[in-house]
This record gives sequence, C-alpha cells and structure tokens, in this order.
Amino acid sequence: TCFTTDPAPMVSGDRLYIYTGHDEDNADFFWMQEWRVYSTTDMANWTDHGSPLAIEDFSWGDDRAWAPQCIERNGKFYFYVPLHSKLSGGMAIGVAVGDSPTGPFKDVLGKPLFDDGKWDNIDPTVMIDDDGQAWLAWGNPTIHIAKLNEDMISFKEEPRLIDITTEGFGEMKVPASRDSKDLVSRPTYTEGPWLSKRNGKYQLIYAAGGIPEHIAYSTAKSLDGPWTYGGVIMPQSDETASFTNHSGVVDYKGHSYFFYHTGWLPNGGGFARSVSVEEFKYNADGSFPTIKHTKKGVDPIALFSPLGRVEFETIAFSKGVKTEQNAKTGVYVTDIHNDDYIKVASVDFKSANTPTSITVCAASGLRGGTIEVRAGSLEGQVLATIEIPATGGWENWKEITAPLTAPEGPIYDVYFVFKGRKGPKLFNLDWWSMK
Repeated sequence: TCFTTDPAPMVSGDRLYIYTGHDEDNADFFWMQEWRVYSTTDMANWTDHGSPLAIEDFSWGDDRAWAPQCIERNGKFYFYVPLHSKLSGGMAIGVAVGDSPTGPFKDVLGKPLFDDGKWDNIDPTVMIDDDGQAWLAWGNPTIHIAKLNEDMISFKEEPRLIDITTEGFGEMKVPASRDSKDLVSRPTYTEGPWLSKRNGKYQLIYAAGGIPEHIAYSTAKSLDGPWTYGGVIMPQSDETASFTNHSGVVDYKGHSYFFYHTGWLPNGGGFARSVSVEEFKYNADGSFPTIKHTKKGVDPIALFSPLGRVEFETIAFSKGVKTEQNAKTGVYVTDIHNDDYIKVASVDFKSANTPTSITVCAASGLRGGTIEVRAGSLEGQVLATIEIPATGGWENWKEITAPLTAPEGPIYDVYFVFKGRKGPKLFNLDWWSMK
C-alpha cells in the first residue's frame, strides 16, 4: 500500500511490530515525512496501524524523517528518530513516548535528545542490556554511543564515538581522493547500526561498503569495545534494486528473522524502497550465516482465524490499494479500482465453527461496486459476492452482509477481489467479519 524503509522489529506481548520510514511516491531523494508501524502474529498477515508519528510532532524538526527504532520499558514505548533540526541546521536525535506500541507518541522533551549541529546524527538504535542498562547508538559515518538513564529520555553519560578501525569493522579499498587512482584502506562501516546481544556477546549490525551497500556485523565482549569484524551477512546485489540497505534482527515465537529493504515494489527503486524479511538460523557459536535476499518472504507460523472483526488493512499481499487514516475511523483501505485485490493468507476454516455469512463495512461516494470473496487464488471458488452500494460519501460507512459458502478444504488463502466500472475509484473498506 506504500513504500516502507529501514525496518525496526520489536516484540511486545504476542505481536511482532515493525517500525518503518516511508518513502513518498515519485520521490527523487529521501523525502520522508513520517514513520509507520505494522504488526503480525503469524508473519504472513500484517496489520497497517498507519502513522503514529511524523515530523509535525516535533516542534524543533522540519525535514528528513529517517530510520527509527522503538523499544518497550516499564509499560512505556520509546520511539527514537532522526530529524533535521531547525535549531542547529544539522541532523538530530529525538525521542517520543507512548503508552501503546502503536501510539500515539509524544515528544516529551520538546527538544532534541542529541543535537550538535552535525550531519552524522542519523539511524538511532537502542537496546537494554541484561543488567537493565539501556544503550543508544547512532551515526553515519561515525558511531556515537551512550548509556541512557532509566527514564530512557536522558543520558547517563556524554555520548562518545566508537573507534572505527579496519580490524573492528572490516576493510575495503577506496580512492585516496576523488581524482586519484591510488587506493587506500578504510573500514567498511557506513550507517544504519543495529545493536543486539547473543550468547553473551554484543553484535553491531550495519550497512557497509559505501554505495551500494551490503549488510555486515562486528562483535565485542563489551560495548566499550574493542570490536572485531564478524563478516558479511547480506552481500550487496544489484538485484535488490536499492543502493541502500538497512537491517533489523529479532527472535519471535522460536524463529529468527532478518529484516531489510529493497526496491522491488512496482515503481520502486533507490528512493522508493520496501521492507522485506528472511528467516534464518544462527550458527552454533551464535554468529550470523550469510543471508540471501528472496522475493518469497517467510512462511506463516500460525493460521489466521476468520471469525470476529478483521481490519481490511490486515494484508498478506495486495494489488492497487492504498491506506489512509483519520481520527474517527483509524486506518482504512482506499484507492480501490476494478481488478484490485487483497489477499489474507492461511485462513483457518477447520478449527472454527463454519462461517455462513460475511459482513463488510464499506463507504462509497458515487457508484459502489462488487467484492468477490475467493478461496485459493484470484480465480478460485467464490465464497461470497458482496454488492457495495453508494453510501452517500467516501466516509459514510455502511455494513453490508452476504451469505457465505464454506470452502471445500480447511485452510485457504482468501482473496477479496474488487470489481466495478473500469477507471474510477469504487469504494473504501474498513473491516470484515465472518460469522
């Protein structure tokens, strides 16, 4: 439904949340105005929670809503972001606080957490160590690091710079100057740090190699260093259609996942990126294997229940549609045209009481259209046909119920296929429910 960048995974309760940036359509630079959040319980169907935080939420910021990360502590959620600072003219690190992983979030400081007027203050990463000490790191081409107080919105110490060496962060050869043919050695670290810990060893994952970027990592026994280069995790490839990369790693329900971004969506590219994910297994010593990018995605780890209210913005795959949000309705699906569709994966018709009807909440300003609910594919068994009338406005919502025929098997991907006059927008959709 939109371009997403710089994924930052976080587990809270039974759900996995992803915090992302947002590349605007038709951008010719990193024109990013807001952050977005998505969540899942099965790794296949993702609910779009919209944008809980934007540049406008920071009185001191005016541009460049770049790579974020969110973390939970003591029932609060701390959302760290980089922004261009009106105060200093450089990039700065801000923090917003919320009571829910989906916000709303508030800039409780009313000023940057860190702002020294320089341009290397981007890509914050945060972790809480085993002893309860929280750490924040950020930077391109430097790495700042500092201890946070337990309030998570102030520093316990002055931020310092990690010593970036070729021993600690790998070695590559680059021209000595723009016009020189002589090569010199420099560390591979570029940007996008991600702090984690495994088997008692700290891991710092990062975008490396300059432009185009690959993903590498380094390890240390202490966050005070020294660091040792661990190698390449995801090799650089022109096949990703993006000259940048940015990663986040998380364990969820017994699985390990590596998130990154590509330019693979239609009209995608270096300034129109989209989040991707691969499942992987750590090596026996806790080190990273080489992770290849794929277009398949990951397998679902649970089945999806069709009963109860399901937001239409809970999507495994879609064509053509967009999402919007407002204070009254929240997030809903829009920009629906003839032959667009939404897929919900691995829907479980076996364990639930067999549904016999489906209700949708829809709105249409002019002409309406039809929803075909199909099992298995775009041409699969028709489970229901729902006629959406004009409701008197694009946010004048009406509930429409239609009979539902149970599918022939217990588990199917379900497709909501949209039909109507070719060309115009047909309707908006808020939620559906099978009963």
